Amino acid sequence: MNRKVSLFHDVTIRIARLINVVLMVAPFVIAWYSQYADLLWVRFNMRGHWLVIGLYVFLYYLIGKIYDAFKMSYFTRGEMIYNQVLSLLEVNVIMYIVAWLLIRRAPNPIPVILVFAVQVVIAFIWSALAQKWYYTAFPANKTVVIWDMRKGITKLIEEYNLERKYKVVANASIDECIADLSMLDDADTVFLIGVHSHDRNVVAKYCLMHGIEAYLVPRIGDLIIASASRKNLFHMLLLKVERFNPTLEYVIFKRIADIVLSLIAIILASPVMLITAICIKREDHGPVLYKQVRLTKDGKEFDIYKFRSMRTDAEKDGVARLSTGDNDDRITKVGHFIRKVRIDELPQLFNILKGDLTIVGPRPERPEIMEEYEKVLPEYALRLQMKAGLTGYAQVYGKYNTTPYDKLLMDLMYIANASVFEDIRIIFATVKILFMPESTEGIEEGQTTAM
Repeated sequence: MNRKVSLFHDVTIRIARLINVVLMVAPFVIAWYSQYADLLWVRFNMRGHWLVIGLYVFLYYLIGKIYDAFKMSYFTRGEMIYNQVLSLLEVNVIMYIVAWLLIRRAPNPIPVILVFAVQVVIAFIWSALAQKWYYTAFPANKTVVIWDMRKGITKLIEEYNLERKYKVVANASIDECIADLSMLDDADTVFLIGVHSHDRNVVAKYCLMHGIEAYLVPRIGDLIIASASRKNLFHMLLLKVERFNPTLEYVIFKRIADIVLSLIAIILASPVMLITAICIKREDHGPVLYKQVRLTKDGKEFDIYKFRSMRTDAEKDGVARLSTGDNDDRITKVGHFIRKVRIDELPQLFNILKGDLTIVGPRPERPEIMEEYEKVLPEYALRLQMKAGLTGYAQVYGKYNTTPYDKLLMDLMYIANASVFEDIRIIFATVKILFMPESTEGIEEGQTTAM
């Protein structure tokens, strides 16, 4: 994509996003002035009302960015609508609470519900028109796939319905590419999959010099370097590589947030947990909870708590194994439901309160499975640089059956960029995947791990 086309692309995409924001905010503005503005206990001037509207715009844009609500080319139309509707639902709930505080009593919720209904209709219309416009204005990028140790990106492009975004015109090994880099000259996009650092860098530099966008699957070393801090010594730029070493302020804030949020969540989720416990007990009269040894920071073991979703004899042969998903006959009827909507994870809130877990961090792995992974991938232990979490980068952007190598890359990406804002972003993103069944897909029949 040349510079002029790229500029046109960026400008028009921003205009399309702006149209979306204006269309979504308009129903709220009408409802605010017609239903709520005159009920405030403090009389606002015009600036006060615009401040409320500005807050709505800010929240919708922020949450929409977290959920990728404005991306037209990377998702199916259904996913676009889901991302927008979820963003709008959360924003409207927050703004209803704001209105409650400003009015000092619970306002009539009907206007907010009607606003949301109108916005859902707008989301359907905008998604259809925006996606049709995008693929008409911007034909698929001519794409070259370069592979070495891994293949399959072409299949993934088809699986995720991205053929209209990336048209694969060549599929070559890295040896073929290095021998004739000119094969990339007509490409708009290059995917480098499983290519060793030296050859990958040669291709990446060529792409950079010729204005070709390149996507690389990072290697473990790349993410270790990404977490390094810059130092200027001996009149040279140096990178200092060390184990995860967060600031004291981050550690304190994270622990306070864990305690406060887990307490609030336990109180709010207590009716759901009670009903779940009753359903599990009634189904087979077995124990409601089960505990399992997991690993957290520096390999420390702890007992994790979950609602039991499998038969009591699920591992009677003594072999630790992951679930194979919906086809796993060890899962109970209640278990199928609570696993899909993550209710089985709720008792882990008590682990967070105790300090065994944090809200956001690498997934706590079982020692037996960790041992199996480390036989093939010794670097897997790098995940243990920080406390394990209820949710995390790999849990949100990966799947239950994502390979250990890819999970490690995701966890190292999080460790390299750990911050309060990143934690908040992952918490919001976790809500998005709660009702997405593909994120809980099991491993293949006959496997015990995701290796």
